[in-house]
Amino acid sequence: MKSIDEFLNKYGIETNNKNLYEMAFTHSSFNSDAKTHHHDYERLEFIGDSVLGFVIATLLFKEHSNMLEGALTKARSYLVQSEYLANLARKEGYPEFIRAGKSLSSNDIVNNQSILEDVFEAVIGAVYLDKGIFFAQKFIKNIYKDEIKKFTLDEIKDYKSILQEAMQAEYRESVNYKIVFEKGPPHNRTFFAEVSFNGIVLGRGEGKSKKIAEQEAAKDALSKKAI
Repeated sequence: MKSIDEFLNKYGIETNNKNLYEMAFTHSSFNSDAKTHHHDYERLEFIGDSVLGFVIATLLFKEHSNMLEGALTKARSYLVQSEYLANLARKEGYPEFIRAGKSLSSNDIVNNQSILEDVFEAVIGAVYLDKGIFFAQKFIKNIYKDEIKKFTLDEIKDYKSILQEAMQAEYRESVNYKIVFEKGPPHNRTFFAEVSFNGIVLGRGEGKSKKIAEQEAAKDALSKKAI
């Protein structure tokens, strides 16, 4: 496990309260083993969630000037959803800083979406309380800059529903999705999916989660006018 000093150095944070960051990376199971109380990330997660939503809304508003209110709302929801935050936590190497009890192995932590989401939000809460809103905005922007800039509404279109509705209207039957392959380390996995109908592959897709891979497979099927 890496030290909090390594985390602070990585992001150039000159802290006024190192304990905040230690709390942000502490799972409740650690306190059970250490026989301590109320020194985990749960309260920080609460405030980090609010700060993150506000900052992402601001970044989207500035970066995508032509995006309407409804689309902005969908985009913000997509960029702060549990799975998205967990993947960002892995990308930033957060699992290496998390303190947990003996009941949780390093693999358990890396693969636990809920823990990684909570820690991601708790870290933002710690940054905000320690350094203020302007530093927190900069911190979030540095993590999200590529995601915000390249974001398109295609990412939040539900291609699976569109394909399913079309197939139901034509054949009164459902399509099937299957993850056929996956590669990469646990913290940066890529999944490959196929969508088929009556044994015939209609489309293929890949993504950083099974859901995204399946959406890409459905999009591929629709683009080929497979129905």
